[in-house]
Amino acid sequence: MGRRGEWREAAPNAAGTAKRTGFPILFWEHDAHASIRAERTDPVEVPVATLIDGKIISAAVRAEVAASVARLKASGRRTPVLRVVLVGDDPASASYVRGKNRACHEVGMDGETLAFDAGLSEADLLALIARLNADPGVDGILVQLPLPAHIDEKKILRAISPAKDVDCFHPENVGHLVTGEAGFRPATPAGIMELLSRSGIPTRGARAVVLGRSNIVGKPMANLLVQKGVDATVTVCHSRTRDLPSVTREADILIAAIGVAHFVTADMVKPGATVIDVGINRLDDPSHERGYRLVGDVDFAAVEPIAGAITPVPGGVGPMTIAMLLKNTLYACTGSFD
Repeated sequence: MGRRGEWREAAPNAAGTAKRTGFPILFWEHDAHASIRAERTDPVEVPVATLIDGKIISAAVRAEVAASVARLKASGRRTPVLRVVLVGDDPASASYVRGKNRACHEVGMDGETLAFDAGLSEADLLALIARLNADPGVDGILVQLPLPAHIDEKKILRAISPAKDVDCFHPENVGHLVTGEAGFRPATPAGIMELLSRSGIPTRGARAVVLGRSNIVGKPMANLLVQKGVDATVTVCHSRTRDLPSVTREADILIAAIGVAHFVTADMVKPGATVIDVGINRLDDPSHERGYRLVGDVDFAAVEPIAGAITPVPGGVGPMTIAMLLKNTLYACTGSFD
């Protein structure tokens, strides 16, 4: 136990969560109907949000994938093969791609980037995808977005074989997701589901609110949460949602994926809610070596004392995205996530 006025963080457990306790002067008391802010002058130890550590949970997922790949090799089968297509020299895209290739190699997969300058024509890119589709030695194909303006992203994504579409962007795979059929799952929403499951966050009957309706996160996230066996009641909010704070305050699980730094504030969160922050935003900060710092869509410092569990940025949802991409590549090779 720490001294008065200090916070102590316990060692994370196997699920990647840690309870933090301390002696704040202000604390929250709440029941099913109300939240009451009270003041105390004597030190009282109260729990603050459980930190959901995506680094620890993603490491567990990667270890499982690595074990599956090792079993494949031991049985005489080839390793899963992922080809990532990068067009242009966007620094963020190049960094993401390096991370994907490194992750592939760490779990024993064959990951390679096919890089082209920004002048690559749409026709040439389509021809490349056709060759990869026809290559039986390639299991997964991923085209890194965004693409240069002269290339139609929708046309490119629909050209990828649904059987090799490890991003789960092809309309056929999106249909499988919506209907609950077996198949690929979009990496970021699937990673969030792993965070909830492995952290012991109950979803059955829970009220879930998703901030954002993108095809990459918001819409597939809502679809995963309403699947049988998950059984959440889901509301999707967007820029036209009326009285947004009153909607988000009803959430037992609040997922922020709108791309606006510190958008979710304390008054938008129900005490005890689980808060999942998908956003990664740069804020100028001369005190940092790089001149900026990364923050999420949630005002972490303000929301953490209210939430029951929360993901940090960085180190929360981000690491899960690549981990789930590896699981999708394994599925493309074997037809199984195990």
